[in-house]
Amino acid sequence: MAGHSKFKNIMHRKGAQDKKRSKLFSRLAKEITVAAKIGAPDPDQNPRLRLAIQEARANNMPKDNIERAVKKSQGNDGESYDEIRYEGFGPAGIGLIVEAMTDNKNRTASDVRTIFSKNGGNLGETGSVSFMFDRVGCITYPAETAKADDVLEAAIDSGAEDCVSSEDGHEIFCADTDLSDVAAALTDRFGDPISAKLIWRPKNTIEVTGDSVSTLMKLLESLDDNDDVQNVYANFDISDEEMASLAG
Repeated sequence: MAGHSKFKNIMHRKGAQDKKRSKLFSRLAKEITVAAKIGAPDPDQNPRLRLAIQEARANNMPKDNIERAVKKSQGNDGESYDEIRYEGFGPAGIGLIVEAMTDNKNRTASDVRTIFSKNGGNLGETGSVSFMFDRVGCITYPAETAKADDVLEAAIDSGAEDCVSSEDGHEIFCADTDLSDVAAALTDRFGDPISAKLIWRPKNTIEVTGDSVSTLMKLLESLDDNDDVQNVYANFDISDEEMASLAG
């Protein structure tokens, strides 16, 4: 697995888990609030909200937190988040797409620019990186959900376009417009996924080796630590040996 998938696995194994869990809940709550605000607060009438709540439940987010996030979207005095996408380049010329939700665009833009510049990267113009990625739906299940062949068969039956299985789990990819339908079909078969959302999937990857690996990881970790950053996607690949040394 390459790019964001490997990054997520490393981040999951590093650092204080309680802190990571708190940050995950914060990001899930933001997504629920934004989804409920731009659509109906009823998940049955709002596919994005339904998928956001589904992901929150799959990550054991308390019911009270979910309900509070939905209610926050309906209050006039509540926080209002803008969704922003940044595109930039990192070590070894890899492309990165950073999705953020913020109540202060100037603060977030400054923070993201600083993170890039301090860690061997630089921000680019809108469109300078995204053309190297496809906007697709991605449904993720843990490895123990089913055998790879069974997941592949279910993915094909659901209308998905691709399925990648490994010891880390199963990732089913579909057209962005088919995400809700494919996720519903797979949920009927396997239960709630870990996540079901739109992502940026790299068309090709760039292998990163040597000193660039640690520089890249510092960049990714710094972005992940920023409270306004929701998702980071990158078109890199790192050998399993390099990843094992980082995880250790």
